[in-house]
Amino acid sequence: MPRIICVAGARPNYMKIKPVMDALERRGAEVLLVHTGQHYDPAMNDVFFADLGIRPPDRFLGVGSGSHAEQTGRVMTAFEPLLDELSPDLVVVVGDINSTLACALVTAKAGPLLAHVEAGLRSRDWSMPEEVNRVATDRVSDYLLAPSPDAAGNLRAEGYREDQIHLVGNVMIDTLLANLERARASDVLDRSGLTRGGYGLVTLHRPANVDDPGVLAGLLKALGEIADRCPLVWPVHPRAAGRLAELGVPGGIRLVPPAGYLDFIALQDAARIVLTDSGGVQEETTALGVPCVTLRENTERPVTVEEGTNVLAGRDPARVVRTVHGVLDAPPAPRRPELWDGRAGDRIAEVLLRGGTARTRPRPTDLPETAPGPESLARSAPMDRTFPI
Repeated sequence: MPRIICVAGARPNYMKIKPVMDALERRGAEVLLVHTGQHYDPAMNDVFFADLGIRPPDRFLGVGSGSHAEQTGRVMTAFEPLLDELSPDLVVVVGDINSTLACALVTAKAGPLLAHVEAGLRSRDWSMPEEVNRVATDRVSDYLLAPSPDAAGNLRAEGYREDQIHLVGNVMIDTLLANLERARASDVLDRSGLTRGGYGLVTLHRPANVDDPGVLAGLLKALGEIADRCPLVWPVHPRAAGRLAELGVPGGIRLVPPAGYLDFIALQDAARIVLTDSGGVQEETTALGVPCVTLRENTERPVTVEEGTNVLAGRDPARVVRTVHGVLDAPPAPRRPELWDGRAGDRIAEVLLRGGTARTRPRPTDLPETAPGPESLARSAPMDRTFPI
């Protein structure tokens, strides 16, 4: 049986890695969970492990916060000796955070096969660090595990081989569907004095929205106007808390502490509308059939706009208000995209354990004395590996 390292580093990773780990272990693989420690606050970390039933990590790297370069470098420095020690056959990384890219780069240079869950997502906004991370991670990965047809199409358009690309569905939705009844049984609405359909839910955390005081002030003005029609509840991300205290929050907007996974799903499920800049929330609201307005100029998850309940509003305050009023007047019809059916983890495990990919890069020991040019390296000879089940 293969030895497989699954990497998680921050809150968005936990919901994605759990279905993959479960499906691999059900098929007999030896799975080692490595937590990089990119998120370490209990409100952003421990409660999610408890809510999702994720076992304690086998290794915790404890890299903490820092600039993008500092954080990425610390993950690489900590992960490299661990990879040498554990000698995995395969490493699985998920999403687009700094830990994803750092562990992908180390794996690509060390030699084990590399799988990227959520491959092919593109915002085409290079000011987003996540865009750099996801594009670079795809480039060094052997298995490109796409959550939606548009993501697979992006990979084909970028020249990846067909045998690398696997349309597997959305692991976030696996976790959502597996925990939906538990979430609906939460008493968070009673504890918060809320009623189903009686409030809007807000989440903002991206630097483009919360780091610039001018942009954040404009969004607060827009949210204040919206709150006159629909009261808003805002679980505040640590990134935004200090800035909100400085700027002040309009009436009708209620700030609450960060919610655990089950409580947050319950809050989304019961909301009249959700306003967000989170990619994961765009997906979850689409699966729940809840109207979502995304406060960004673009999204790496266009399937949520084309087939789901998501509407892009940008960051201009007047446009945001106009868009939200339009959605409240005529909510989009709920639709769920292809393969968002709760079985993505199983499809990923089938791909990884039965082979079906060609290595995009040779191992260091496979390189000839005279290195090939970039094109021949990118299209190196297939080195398929199939693991017994």
